[in-house]
Amino acid sequence: MRLIERYLFRQLLTPTLLAAAALGAVGLLSQSLGQLDIIIEQRQTAWVFLKVIVLAMPQLLNLILPIAVFVAALVALNRLHAEHELVVCYAAGMSRWRVMAPGMRLAVGATLVGLLINLWVQPAAYRAMRDIFYAAKTDLAATLVREGEFTEPAPRLTVYGQTVGSDGLISNLFIHHRTEKGGATTYTAKEGRITYREGKPVLVMRNGSNQEFSRSGVLNYLSFEEYALDLTPFLRTRDGVTYEASDRYLHELLFPDLSQKYERKNRDKLLAEGHARLASPLYSIAFMTMAFAAVLGSSFSRLGYGRRIAVAGAAAALVRIIGFAVQSASEESPWLNLMQYLIPVLATAWAFGQLFRRVEQRSGWREWLPFAGALRRRGAAA
Repeated sequence: MRLIERYLFRQLLTPTLLAAAALGAVGLLSQSLGQLDIIIEQRQTAWVFLKVIVLAMPQLLNLILPIAVFVAALVALNRLHAEHELVVCYAAGMSRWRVMAPGMRLAVGATLVGLLINLWVQPAAYRAMRDIFYAAKTDLAATLVREGEFTEPAPRLTVYGQTVGSDGLISNLFIHHRTEKGGATTYTAKEGRITYREGKPVLVMRNGSNQEFSRSGVLNYLSFEEYALDLTPFLRTRDGVTYEASDRYLHELLFPDLSQKYERKNRDKLLAEGHARLASPLYSIAFMTMAFAAVLGSSFSRLGYGRRIAVAGAAAALVRIIGFAVQSASEESPWLNLMQYLIPVLATAWAFGQLFRRVEQRSGWREWLPFAGALRRRGAAA
């Protein structure tokens, strides 16, 4: 790139990074508010909460990147216009395409980054997040007792603890377990603590008793100083982790294993997600072209381009909404997947049409040529 093209590229890159950071911060706040239940309801640590928020960012970044490119391009181009730098570029002999080239390079770079996120980063991050959710859901040791409440953390299991200390010590513990055959077992203990033995959760109770009522009506009573109750049978681990469409890699989306129940049931949904992964980065190019069309796509205006920028913003929002609607409709009608590519491509073609239609008849910027020539002569005289 020549010096002036590098300058234009920097003028576009800086606001793009700032816009992406600002939108990412807003998205991070919304993600953090949406995931608070993992701490409140499932009693996980702040470190687990932070990991969930970070792992959710790749998909959010892919959504905001085209918007950041569009907003940054409009801001930078409007400033370059207000300071007459675009006029100087034209007066120096630069064509419209050369003025656009740095922005198009930036858009192509954003498209490649979006593809990288969609094809590799997002699936890896979402798989890790799905594993965290599954571990939290099945972590009976963290959700077994809620202070002063009767809870049912597992089927046919009722648990009560009067207090739960900061060190994990549970006082005045009550546990009632009903068996599938109609029997019931009740444990009471002065205190208890959840620990792990050989990797398995165990509730160690002290100074308590065990009352077992069999199906035949016999009551067995046993007092103990210490009793270890294995919690493994109460863990809900039968189904295992099921990776959804957002968690899968591209080859798993386009070529699902139809021997699996989830893949057979959601084949069209997986296919729509796969095509969306490939098509969504194209919006960076489309939005960059639309931003150029808003500023450079018509005759020169000394009053600015506020109206055209507003129209371009509304058009970009409409294009993206249509893209989301088509992606959703593709889950029911796979033939619509072609439209996921056509929408950003047609938007780009329309913007190029606005940029280069009747270029030879547009003389608005030429009105500034005498002014630019005077500036150059004054600089040479100085």
